[in-house]
Amino acid sequence: MNFNRIFILGNLTRDPELRQTPSGQSVVNFGVATNRIWNDKNGNRQQEVEYHNVVVFGKLAQIAAQYLTKGQLVFVEGRIRTRSWEDASGQKRNRTEIIASSFQMGPRKLKEEGNEEIPEIVNKIEEVDLDASQNFQKEEPQEEVPF
Repeated sequence: MNFNRIFILGNLTRDPELRQTPSGQSVVNFGVATNRIWNDKNGNRQQEVEYHNVVVFGKLAQIAAQYLTKGQLVFVEGRIRTRSWEDASGQKRNRTEIIASSFQMGPRKLKEEGNEEIPEIVNKIEEVDLDASQNFQKEEPQEEVPF
């Protein structure tokens, strides 16, 4: 059994380009940049950027063309495909693409005055006072049910 599935979360590098296939199906192409940050063996922070070509078909392509914009955060799920062709000079060319089966859009900018960004949601973990938890009443254990 083989498995070809990819998940990426990154920012659009260009606005989606909407086209139609000869049969009339909508197709959108756009780029997504992802990054990897790590500390090397000397403790120095390193960063590596990877660029991905994404292709979306059908109704999903029309939605992407309408709502996605350059710089926007997007989560893409799909499969990897590599195309091969000969260019006008006869050289063999290859292009690896992500064929998207779904995507989720990140936060959008407000369209009101000032065009302020929607604030980022930050998850906060509340500290729990373990001594205070003793004030709760303990539930009586229920009889065990035989299986």
